[in-house]
Amino acid sequence: MVFARRVFLTAGLYGLVVIAPQLFLEAKTSRDFPPAITHPEFYYGFVGTALAWQAAFLVIARDPLRYRPLMLVAALVEKGVFGIAGLVLYAQGRVPPLIVLFAGIDLVLGLLFLESWRRTRAIPAAS
Repeated sequence: MVFARRVFLTAGLYGLVVIAPQLFLEAKTSRDFPPAITHPEFYYGFVGTALAWQAAFLVIARDPLRYRPLMLVAALVEKGVFGIAGLVLYAQGRVPPLIVLFAGIDLVLGLLFLESWRRTRAIPAAS
């Protein structure tokens, strides 16, 4: 249980530190990674959704056994989709190398989420 708590607490705090500043970086992101953002609703929708997941990680960290089913969703969907997509897009030459770093971090966290899920199996009640 301690492992899962630490993993999800670390992931949630890391995510807040990395994602929250993006709320104020739309113009810089447009300059640094052209083409410019033409649909800011998608940009802020992504950032807001990512922040919501960080909050979910912090909730999971407080009671891993209770939120164990959410660990699989977090690992496969929240971390797996971006991690795999980031690597595929890089291989296609469609994103800068920096994306590989963040995709790799997400994949590692996804594996740690799966390990957390495995380690928090409910203990059968004594008969």
